[in-house]
Amino acid sequence: MSIIYRCQIELHDSLYYATREIGRLYETEAVIHNYALCYALGLVDSKIYSTTVAEEHSYRYFCPEQVPKYEEHLTPLNQQQIYVTPARSLNHSSILNTWKYANNNYHVEMEKTQKNIPSFGRAKEIAAESLFEFFVISQKELKLPKWIRLGKWMSKAEVTVEQLTKPKTVEGVFSCTYPLNPLDVMFTNQVISYDVVNMPPVSLIQNVQMQGKYYQFDDKEVKLPTRMEYRFKG
Repeated sequence: MSIIYRCQIELHDSLYYATREIGRLYETEAVIHNYALCYALGLVDSKIYSTTVAEEHSYRYFCPEQVPKYEEHLTPLNQQQIYVTPARSLNHSSILNTWKYANNNYHVEMEKTQKNIPSFGRAKEIAAESLFEFFVISQKELKLPKWIRLGKWMSKAEVTVEQLTKPKTVEGVFSCTYPLNPLDVMFTNQVISYDVVNMPPVSLIQNVQMQGKYYQFDDKEVKLPTRMEYRFKG
């Protein structure tokens, strides 16, 4: 029996990650990727073992190499039958921060220079007090953390959790108003139409109409595809 939690995130700091880079503008989309949520919620084992050296690395405070290992880290969640959906905005506002930096070739490459040429960039961030919503689907009861950290600045956010009533499984054509990871749903459902949310590492889809099996709740507006699990490009 599937247990489904409806979760809300309230930001206590501004949230930043570079969804898009437009010249010197780095923009944060008001959608939180489900990969990021798995790490933030502590569902991914923060310790991995190298196959080449008998050494344990922790990703919580130190990353020895800048190489994503999503498949390695998230596949165990399939074995545990735990799935986290991307989060959509319920209410948000944005702020624009300008930052400056100087040319430091003389410091990095030991080059002589007569000029100190400043440059700048702008970061469009999601403001504090913004609200997001997502779902966690599990075959067992979970205790999710009340406080998490998100984004490049490890921004503080509060999580509230509500366990939904037992869903009904229905089959047919339906619309999902929540963002989805296309790799995780297209193998088990026929996707008819959608809008793309361009963001790394895998672009998401929203306003999705699809055919297949889905969960339906007392709240008729909440419809989620069944059999979602983490899949990766071959």
